[in-house]
Amino acid sequence: MFSIIQAAGWPIWPLLICSVLALALVIEKFASLRRSRVAPPRLLDEVLGLSQQSLPTPDMIDRLAENSLLGSQLAAGFRAVLGEPDLSEEKLRQTFELAGRRAIHQMERYLNTLGTIATAAPLLGLLGTVVGMIEIFGSQGQGATGGNPAQLAHGISIALYNTAFGLMVAIPSLMLYRYFKGRVEEYVLELEQASDRLLTQLKRYLP
Repeated sequence: MFSIIQAAGWPIWPLLICSVLALALVIEKFASLRRSRVAPPRLLDEVLGLSQQSLPTPDMIDRLAENSLLGSQLAAGFRAVLGEPDLSEEKLRQTFELAGRRAIHQMERYLNTLGTIATAAPLLGLLGTVVGMIEIFGSQGQGATGGNPAQLAHGISIALYNTAFGLMVAIPSLMLYRYFKGRVEEYVLELEQASDRLLTQLKRYLP
Protein backbone atom coordinates (compact mmCIF):
# COMPACT_ATOMS: atom_id res chain seq x y z
CA MET A 1 0.00 0.00 0.00
CA PHE A 2 2.80 2.39 0.90
CA SER A 3 4.49 1.66 -2.43
CA ILE A 4 1.28 2.66 -4.26
CA ILE A 5 1.05 5.90 -2.26
CA GLN A 6 4.70 6.57 -3.02
CA ALA A 7 4.16 5.91 -6.74
CA ALA A 8 1.08 8.16 -6.81
CA GLY A 9 3.08 11.16 -5.56
CA TRP A 10 2.01 14.05 -3.36
CA PRO A 11 -1.41 14.60 -5.07
CA ILE A 12 -2.66 11.39 -3.44
CA TRP A 13 -2.50 12.87 0.08
CA PRO A 14 -5.55 15.17 -0.26
CA LEU A 15 -7.47 12.19 -1.62
CA LEU A 16 -6.38 10.05 1.32
CA ILE A 17 -7.58 12.74 3.72
CA CYS A 18 -10.91 12.90 1.86
CA SER A 19 -11.29 9.13 2.01
CA VAL A 20 -10.70 9.03 5.78
CA LEU A 21 -13.07 11.94 6.34
CA ALA A 22 -15.73 10.36 4.11
CA LEU A 23 -15.46 7.07 6.00
CA ALA A 24 -15.87 8.86 9.33
CA LEU A 25 -18.92 10.76 8.04
CA VAL A 26 -20.53 7.60 6.68
CA ILE A 27 -20.11 5.83 10.03
CA GLU A 28 -21.56 8.84 11.84
CA LYS A 29 -24.59 9.04 9.52
CA PHE A 30 -25.29 5.31 9.78
CA ALA A 31 -25.27 5.72 13.58
CA SER A 32 -27.28 8.96 13.77
CA LEU A 33 -29.90 7.94 11.20
CA ARG A 34 -30.81 4.67 12.86
CA ARG A 35 -34.55 4.32 13.27
CA SER A 36 -34.23 3.95 17.03
CA ARG A 37 -32.57 7.37 17.22
CA VAL A 38 -34.92 9.15 14.82
CA ALA A 39 -38.40 7.61 14.85
CA PRO A 40 -38.92 4.41 16.87
CA PRO A 41 -41.77 2.40 15.32
CA ARG A 42 -44.23 2.29 18.25
CA LEU A 43 -43.39 5.58 19.93
CA LEU A 44 -46.17 7.64 18.34
CA ASP A 45 -48.89 5.12 19.22
CA GLU A 46 -47.65 4.95 22.81
CA VAL A 47 -47.65 8.75 23.09
CA LEU A 48 -51.13 9.04 21.61
CA GLY A 49 -52.44 6.40 23.99
CA LEU A 50 -50.77 8.08 26.95
CA SER A 51 -52.17 11.52 26.18
CA GLN A 52 -55.67 10.42 25.22
CA GLN A 53 -57.13 11.09 28.66
CA SER A 54 -54.72 13.66 30.09
CA LEU A 55 -51.46 15.40 29.36
CA PRO A 56 -48.27 13.64 30.52
CA THR A 57 -46.27 14.98 33.46
CA PRO A 58 -43.18 17.16 32.92
CA ASP A 59 -40.91 14.25 33.90
CA MET A 60 -42.51 12.02 31.29
CA ILE A 61 -42.16 14.78 28.70
CA ASP A 62 -38.45 15.13 29.53
CA ARG A 63 -37.92 11.39 29.06
CA LEU A 64 -39.83 11.56 25.79
CA ALA A 65 -37.60 14.39 24.55
CA GLU A 66 -34.49 12.31 25.26
CA ASN A 67 -35.89 9.24 23.50
CA SER A 68 -35.32 10.26 19.87
CA LEU A 69 -35.79 13.10 17.39
CA LEU A 70 -39.45 12.17 17.06
CA GLY A 71 -39.78 12.17 20.84
CA SER A 72 -38.16 15.60 21.03
CA GLN A 73 -40.60 16.95 18.46
CA LEU A 74 -43.64 15.50 20.26
CA ALA A 75 -42.35 16.74 23.60
CA ALA A 76 -42.15 20.28 22.19
CA GLY A 77 -45.90 20.16 21.55
CA PHE A 78 -46.68 18.96 25.06
CA ARG A 79 -44.47 21.63 26.61
CA ALA A 80 -46.16 24.33 24.57
CA VAL A 81 -49.63 23.23 25.73
CA LEU A 82 -48.55 22.92 29.38
CA GLY A 83 -46.59 26.16 29.40
CA GLU A 84 -49.20 28.38 27.77
CA PRO A 85 -52.81 27.77 28.84
CA ASP A 86 -54.26 30.13 26.19
CA LEU A 87 -52.20 28.63 23.37
CA SER A 88 -53.84 28.86 19.94
CA GLU A 89 -53.85 26.11 17.37
CA GLU A 90 -51.73 28.24 15.02
CA LYS A 91 -49.03 28.75 17.63
CA LEU A 92 -49.04 25.05 18.45
CA ARG A 93 -48.61 24.26 14.77
CA GLN A 94 -45.68 26.70 14.61
CA THR A 95 -44.13 24.98 17.62
CA PHE A 96 -44.24 21.65 15.81
CA GLU A 97 -42.81 23.22 12.66
CA LEU A 98 -39.91 24.76 14.58
CA ALA A 99 -39.17 21.46 16.31
CA GLY A 100 -39.34 19.74 12.93
CA ARG A 101 -36.80 22.16 11.44
CA ARG A 102 -34.45 21.45 14.34
CA ALA A 103 -34.82 17.73 13.74
CA ILE A 104 -34.11 18.15 10.02
CA HIS A 105 -31.01 20.19 10.82
CA GLN A 106 -29.72 17.41 13.05
CA MET A 107 -30.43 14.70 10.49
CA GLU A 108 -28.72 16.64 7.70
CA ARG A 109 -25.64 17.44 9.79
CA TYR A 110 -22.42 16.64 7.86
CA LEU A 111 -24.36 15.58 4.75
CA ASN A 112 -23.17 18.61 2.79
CA THR A 113 -19.60 17.73 3.72
CA LEU A 114 -20.05 14.22 2.35
CA GLY A 115 -21.56 15.66 -0.83
CA THR A 116 -18.64 18.06 -1.17
CA ILE A 117 -16.17 15.18 -0.91
CA ALA A 118 -18.10 13.28 -3.60
CA THR A 119 -17.80 16.33 -5.87
CA ALA A 120 -14.22 17.27 -5.02
CA ALA A 121 -12.61 13.82 -5.17
CA PRO A 122 -12.74 13.50 -9.01
CA LEU A 123 -11.31 17.02 -9.29
CA LEU A 124 -8.46 16.10 -6.96
CA GLY A 125 -7.90 13.00 -9.06
CA LEU A 126 -7.84 15.21 -12.14
CA LEU A 127 -5.27 17.42 -10.42
CA GLY A 128 -3.10 14.34 -9.89
CA THR A 129 -3.55 13.47 -13.55
CA VAL A 130 -2.39 16.94 -14.58
CA VAL A 131 0.63 16.69 -12.29
CA GLY A 132 1.44 13.31 -13.82
CA MET A 133 1.18 14.76 -17.33
CA ILE A 134 3.54 17.55 -16.34
CA GLU A 135 6.00 14.91 -15.14
CA ILE A 136 5.66 13.07 -18.45
CA PHE A 137 6.22 16.17 -20.56
CA GLY A 138 9.12 17.11 -18.33
CA SER A 139 10.75 13.76 -18.93
CA GLN A 140 10.32 14.10 -22.71
CA GLY A 141 11.99 17.47 -22.69
CA GLN A 142 15.22 16.26 -21.12
CA GLY A 143 18.03 15.33 -23.49
CA ALA A 144 17.84 14.29 -27.08
CA THR A 145 17.46 10.55 -26.64
CA GLY A 146 13.78 10.43 -25.74
CA GLY A 147 13.84 11.67 -22.17
CA ASN A 148 14.17 10.05 -18.78
CA PRO A 149 12.38 6.64 -18.65
CA ALA A 150 12.20 6.64 -14.85
CA GLN A 151 10.59 10.07 -14.77
CA LEU A 152 8.25 9.05 -17.59
CA ALA A 153 7.11 5.97 -15.62
CA HIS A 154 6.70 8.07 -12.48
CA GLY A 155 4.53 10.58 -14.34
CA ILE A 156 2.30 7.81 -15.69
CA SER A 157 1.96 6.35 -12.19
CA ILE A 158 0.93 9.69 -10.74
CA ALA A 159 -1.68 10.23 -13.47
CA LEU A 160 -3.25 6.77 -13.32
CA TYR A 161 -3.20 6.23 -9.56
CA ASN A 162 -4.71 9.60 -8.77
CA THR A 163 -7.42 9.25 -11.41
CA ALA A 164 -8.37 5.81 -10.12
CA PHE A 165 -8.25 6.78 -6.45
CA GLY A 166 -10.28 9.92 -7.05
CA LEU A 167 -13.05 7.82 -8.60
CA MET A 168 -12.78 5.22 -5.84
CA VAL A 169 -13.46 7.94 -3.27
CA ALA A 170 -16.09 9.83 -5.26
CA ILE A 171 -18.36 7.00 -6.41
CA PRO A 172 -19.20 5.44 -2.99
CA SER A 173 -19.35 8.90 -1.39
CA LEU A 174 -21.92 10.05 -3.94
CA MET A 175 -23.97 6.86 -3.65
CA LEU A 176 -24.04 7.05 0.14
CA TYR A 177 -24.81 10.78 0.05
CA ARG A 178 -27.87 10.06 -2.10
CA TYR A 179 -28.85 7.19 0.17
CA PHE A 180 -28.68 9.32 3.31
CA LYS A 181 -30.61 12.14 1.62
CA GLY A 182 -33.35 9.65 0.80
CA ARG A 183 -33.42 8.39 4.40
CA VAL A 184 -33.71 11.95 5.70
CA GLU A 185 -36.61 12.70 3.34
CA GLU A 186 -38.45 9.57 4.52
CA TYR A 187 -37.94 10.52 8.14
CA VAL A 188 -39.08 14.09 7.51
CA LEU A 189 -42.36 12.78 6.10
CA GLU A 190 -42.82 10.50 9.14
CA LEU A 191 -42.14 13.35 11.56
CA GLU A 192 -44.62 15.61 9.78
CA GLN A 193 -47.34 12.95 9.87
CA ALA A 194 -46.66 12.25 13.53
CA SER A 195 -46.90 15.95 14.39
CA ASP A 196 -50.22 16.23 12.55
CA ARG A 197 -51.66 13.27 14.46
CA LEU A 198 -50.57 14.62 17.83
CA LEU A 199 -51.76 18.11 16.92
CA THR A 200 -55.21 16.71 16.20
CA GLN A 201 -55.29 15.06 19.62
CA LEU A 202 -53.92 18.10 21.47
CA LYS A 203 -56.65 20.35 20.10
CA ARG A 204 -58.96 19.12 22.85
CA TYR A 205 -56.67 20.72 25.44
CA LEU A 206 -56.65 24.11 23.73
CA PRO A 207 -59.02 26.92 24.86
